[in-house]
Amino acid sequence: MKKLLTYFILPLLALVLAFFIVRSITKPVNFNKEVDARKAVAIERLKDIRTLQTTYKSAYNHYAPTMDSLIEFYNNGKIVIMTQFGSEDDSLAVNHTEAVKKTLRGLKGVQLNEKLYELYQKGDKNLIVRLPVPKAVKDTLFNDRPDFDPEKLRYIPFSEPDTIIMKTVVKMVSGVEVPLFEAQIPYGWRPGPGQPFRGLLKDMDEQLIINLNATYTDTNRYPGLMVGSIENANNNAGNWE
Repeated sequence: MKKLLTYFILPLLALVLAFFIVRSITKPVNFNKEVDARKAVAIERLKDIRTLQTTYKSAYNHYAPTMDSLIEFYNNGKIVIMTQFGSEDDSLAVNHTEAVKKTLRGLKGVQLNEKLYELYQKGDKNLIVRLPVPKAVKDTLFNDRPDFDPEKLRYIPFSEPDTIIMKTVVKMVSGVEVPLFEAQIPYGWRPGPGQPFRGLLKDMDEQLIINLNATYTDTNRYPGLMVGSIENANNNAGNWE
């Protein structure tokens, strides 16, 4: 019995103990790696929302109030972009453009540029023209992302169909009305007592999610990722920046 205890039971207990020690060390390490991977996806989504919202504001002087209106703007909206035809580095083109302008003395501003553009279209490619040109939003933004899907903007990554929390307001800042927006992706929350966590870290270790949330709430920070703010004008910064 003594030999059995020495050669089999004690080594087995040592192996079991070692297993639990290693697991207790690697568990939070693996958790943090997965958190970082999910955060990278979520940050890109919040950046995309910020890009669309700032573009929307440049067109309408306020932010899109709902995700539906933001996605509609991407799919069917247009923005005006100052477009230059011809190069100002070409001295011959610069001199030629000035000469043509002298023949159009009765025209100024937009009318002058429109006339120059008309001549440019008719074949005078030595002209330099700058005009506001309306372009489709979807032909302007995210062209380097062939897999970009605007419908995904509404969803929290890894937690569909849970949706990103987006709010817009107009507040008085230093006596001036300022449009503000924010978009939030919580790390994890329970829809009800005893229910599984939802949010960016859905299906991950619940105790570690509780611990992570506590590190934020204990220091009065938002327990998740957030871009912009409806409380303070922060130039639409993300809380990861």
